[in-house]
Amino acid sequence: MLTRELLDAVADEVWRPYMCHQTFEGADAAQIIAEDGQQPRVHSGDALCCGTFGELLQGQLPVGSIPRDPHFLVTMPIALFARAHFMPIAGTRTVSVYPSHKVKAKRLAENLVIALGASGGILLLQSELPEGKGLASSSADLVATARSIACCFKSRVRTSLIEKLMAEIEPSDGVMYPGVVAYQQRTCGLLSFLGQMPPLAIVGIDEGGIVETVDYDQRRGEISTSHRAEYHQLLDRARIAIPRGDTATIGRIATASALLHQERAPKQHLNSMLAASKATGALGVIVAHSGTMIGILLDRMAADFPRKLRSVLAHVSPLDNSPKIYLTLTGCR
Repeated sequence: MLTRELLDAVADEVWRPYMCHQTFEGADAAQIIAEDGQQPRVHSGDALCCGTFGELLQGQLPVGSIPRDPHFLVTMPIALFARAHFMPIAGTRTVSVYPSHKVKAKRLAENLVIALGASGGILLLQSELPEGKGLASSSADLVATARSIACCFKSRVRTSLIEKLMAEIEPSDGVMYPGVVAYQQRTCGLLSFLGQMPPLAIVGIDEGGIVETVDYDQRRGEISTSHRAEYHQLLDRARIAIPRGDTATIGRIATASALLHQERAPKQHLNSMLAASKATGALGVIVAHSGTMIGILLDRMAADFPRKLRSVLAHVSPLDNSPKIYLTLTGCR
C-alpha cells in the first residue's frame, strides 16, 4: 500500500520538477503539484532522474515475509542526475537514441511509445552518473526516458507501467519514487516509502572496473536463514531511523549491510575505509553492493562537519588520489 507520505514527497519542492505526468497508483502527481500552486511543465520533452550511491541496505528477507521475491534494497538518493530529451517524429514507432550504446533506454522508449499509442522519435541522453559503478545509472536513464516521453505527449504514465517495462530489461533501483524507499529490485516493485534522507555527505572512492547489473544478479545466489533475519532487523531499524533523521543509526545500518555483503562481493578497501571512518568519527561506511563504489558517511548538519570532512579526505586519499564528495538528495519541508 502506498502512503500519504509518499504522495506528500512527490509534491515536495525538491521532487516537483521531476515528477510531472508520473502517476502513483491512481493518484496523479501532476495533479497534486497543480493543487499545490505550481503548474507542471508541459510542451517539453526534458526530464530528470536522480541516481543513488549504492544502497543503504541490500539483501534478502526471510522467505514468505514479503510478497513475490525476497531480494530487496533501500535507496540512497544523491544529487547527481540522468537527463533525457525526447523529440517525436510523426509516422514512426522506432526510437533513435544518442549515445547509441544506451540500448536499454532505446528498448524502454520503443515499448513505452507503443503502450501509449504515440509516435517514435529521437532520444537524447546525458548523465552525471558513471556507468557500471553502482550509482543506478541505467535505472536513472530508464526513468528519465519514461518521464521525458510522458512530458512530451502530456500523457499520464503509471509508475506500475514504468516498472513493468524496466523489469523486462534488468533489475532496477527504486529511483522512480521520491525519497528513500525499500524496493524489490528483481521484480521492480515498491515495498514501502521510508521518508526523506537527512542531509549527508559521502566521501566515495572507486575500486575500478565495471559491474553489469544483469550478470551480477544472475550469479549472486541465495543467503543463509540467519543473514536473512539480520536483514529483516536492519530494514525494521531503517523504517524508524530515516523518518527520525537518526544519522547515527543510518550509518550503522549502512556499515552492517556492507559487512554482510563482503563475503559475496568483497570490496578490496572495506577494512581500510572502516578504519578511516572510525578514526575520523564518521557515521560509517556505505557500498555499492552491485558496483565498484565504497564511501564514508558524514552528517552535513553537524557542527564539526568541515573538520571531519577534511579528515576523511586525508585518510582516504592514499586509497584513491581523487575521492569524490556526493550529497544526498533530501526533502525541504
